[in-house]
Amino acid sequence: MFRTRPTTSAVVRSAGLSYFPLAFVARLPFAMMTVGVLTLVVAERGSVTLGGLNSAVAGIGTAFAGPLLGAATDRFGQRRVLVPVGLLHGALLAAFPLVVASSAASAAVLALSVLIGMSAPQVAPMSRTRLMAVIRRAVQRDRRRQALDGTMAYESAADEMVFIVGPFLVGLLATAIAPWVAIAGAAALTLVFVTAFALHPTGRLQPGAQDSSKTQAPARELARFPLLTVVTGTLGVGLFFGATLTSLTGFLAADGGGGDRAGLLYGVMGIGSAVLALGTAALPQRFSLRARWAAFGSLLLAGALLYATARSVPALVVALAVLGCGVGPTLVTLYSVGALLSPAGRSATTMTMLNSAVVVGQALASAVTGVVVDRFGTTTALAAPALAAALVVAAAVAYAATQPRVSPQTEPVPA
Repeated sequence: MFRTRPTTSAVVRSAGLSYFPLAFVARLPFAMMTVGVLTLVVAERGSVTLGGLNSAVAGIGTAFAGPLLGAATDRFGQRRVLVPVGLLHGALLAAFPLVVASSAASAAVLALSVLIGMSAPQVAPMSRTRLMAVIRRAVQRDRRRQALDGTMAYESAADEMVFIVGPFLVGLLATAIAPWVAIAGAAALTLVFVTAFALHPTGRLQPGAQDSSKTQAPARELARFPLLTVVTGTLGVGLFFGATLTSLTGFLAADGGGGDRAGLLYGVMGIGSAVLALGTAALPQRFSLRARWAAFGSLLLAGALLYATARSVPALVVALAVLGCGVGPTLVTLYSVGALLSPAGRSATTMTMLNSAVVVGQALASAVTGVVVDRFGTTTALAAPALAAALVVAAAVAYAATQPRVSPQTEPVPA
C-alpha cells in the first residue's frame, strides 16, 4: 500500500498519511472485545461455556446491527453514525467488568454483551468504504483494479495486525494485571480513537451518494448469488476464528497453564497472516481472484487439519503459523471480490455485510465450540476449525461455478 506506485501513492495522498495509523488504532477495541469478553467471563465466572456464549451474543449483536449501520451510513454519512455509536459502545464496555464481577445473573451479563455487540463501531468496513471512494475519485479507471488489490491487501493486513495486537494485549494485561483491565482499555480506546476516526476529513465521503451520475441500486441486488457466496466465505472465516480461539482457550485451560494465555498464542497465527495478506498486492493479475480464493482456502483447510491433530503446545504453535499463511490471503481475496460485486451506492452496506458475516461466524463458533470443550473435551474441539475451513473452500467452488467465462483480464473493476 505504501509503495511508490502511482495508484497507491494517489490513494495515500488523498486519504492523508495520518489516516492510516488512526484507522489502525481505532480498530483495536473491536479486536479486543471478543477475546476480552471471553477471557473476563471465564476468569470471573469459571465457565468456558458461559464465556463462549457471551462472545457469541456480542457477535450476534454486531452482525444484526452491522448491516443496518452500513445502510444508515450509505444514506447519512459516516460521521453522523459513528460518533454516537462509538460513544455508546465505549460506555457499555466500561460498565461490563463491573457487571461481570457483581452478583448479577448470567442473563444480565449476556444482555449487556448483546448491547456491546450491537453498538460496536464498524471501523474496518467503514475504512474500506472510505478508501474505495478515494480510489474512485483519485485513480484513473484503468488503474483502479490495481489500486483496489493494493488497498484491500493493506486493509486485510491491518485487520490481521490488529487481531495480533488485540488478543496479545488482552493476554498480556490479563496475565500481568487482571482480565478486566483489557476491557477497560478497549473502552478508553473507543472513546478517543473511534471518535477521532469518525471526525477525520475522509469521514465526509459518502460513497452511496457522492456520484450523481448513478442511482442507488435496489436492496435486492445485495442478495445476488455471487455476492452471497462471498458472504458465505467470510462466514466460514469467522467460524474458523471463533472455533480456533475457543478451542485453544479450552486446550490451554485443560493443560493446566490457564486459558488466559490463549490471546498470546493466538497472535502467532496473525504473523504469517498479516505478512502474506500484504504480499497479495504483489501477486500477478493473471492469478485470478477465484483461483486465489480456492488456493489459499485449501491451504487454510490443510492447516486446520494439522491443528486438529495437535496434542501439545509446540504442535499448536506450528499449526497456528500454517493457518496464518492461509487465512490472511483468503480474507484479502474475499473483500476484493466483495468490493467488485458491490451494487451501486451500496458500498458501506456490502462491507458491513461481509464484516458481520465474519463476526456472526466467530460468535456462533465460540458458543458451539465452548459447549464441545465442556461436554466432549478439547481433543474433539480442535477439529472444529477444519469444518469452518471446509466451508470456505465450498464457497470458493460455488463462486467459481458462477463465473465460468471470466478471465483475470476481464474481471470487473470498481465503477
